[in-house]
Amino acid sequence: MKLVTRAQLGWPASAAPSQTTAKGVKVHYEGTAVSTKLAADHDACVAEWKAIRKSHLANKAENYSDVAYNYAACPHGYLLEGRGLRRRTGANGNQALNQAHYAIVGLVGSSGLTEPTDAMLSAIRDGIDLLRKNGAGSEIKGHRDGYATACPGGPLYAWVQKGAPRPAETKPAPVPPKEEDDMTPAQEALLKKVAAGQDALAKEVAELKKGAAVAPWTYRNPTQDKESRAAGHRIPDMHGRIEQIQTSIDALTKAVAELKKGA
Repeated sequence: MKLVTRAQLGWPASAAPSQTTAKGVKVHYEGTAVSTKLAADHDACVAEWKAIRKSHLANKAENYSDVAYNYAACPHGYLLEGRGLRRRTGANGNQALNQAHYAIVGLVGSSGLTEPTDAMLSAIRDGIDLLRKNGAGSEIKGHRDGYATACPGGPLYAWVQKGAPRPAETKPAPVPPKEEDDMTPAQEALLKKVAAGQDALAKEVAELKKGAAVAPWTYRNPTQDKESRAAGHRIPDMHGRIEQIQTSIDALTKAVAELKKGA
């Protein structure tokens, strides 16, 4: 559960009347246009929640003691504290209805942002479970149940009618390991050719390292050529062997490319 407390919101303790038990929880929506910006910006959700409380406290006709709801749920899965636990709600329509059920509002509306996300539904369930641990009964209803209103809107009310199930966590299906195809006879022959060539090259390199004092050289450099003649043409011989090795490497590279292409 991702709970944002009143203290984190900068609010004092709620002045709403205490109420230790209720039949259950009623689900609400804002009932007005809600900006789609909330879906992409959690800070906008917090600002929306603070604006709701401010408007309720300014409503002299209803004379709210605090934001009307016990909790709010945002599209990002945060449960935002309102009146909180064991406080009578002010959202259900009249005193009898308020005493019967606590209240959680999803931050969606009648236009703009209208569809609750799975994260929001999970946050509402978090709030229901939290309230149940602190005096709420098992009932889960919509605001319209018992009061003439469109609240909590079509999508949320359809979810309530299904029993307000917690959305299942969706995990990507495991990717099965790729099966290796059987090699064709031609591919097997190429593979053997590569292996044999590698062995031959390793042997040639070992012989060169053992039989020659390797120093930087340029084959046709006059000084190097003179020294090589005095040494029995060792350096030109080495140069020739290196050219042969390079030819073998080129052949192996081609063989590997053909093997990859055919696999």
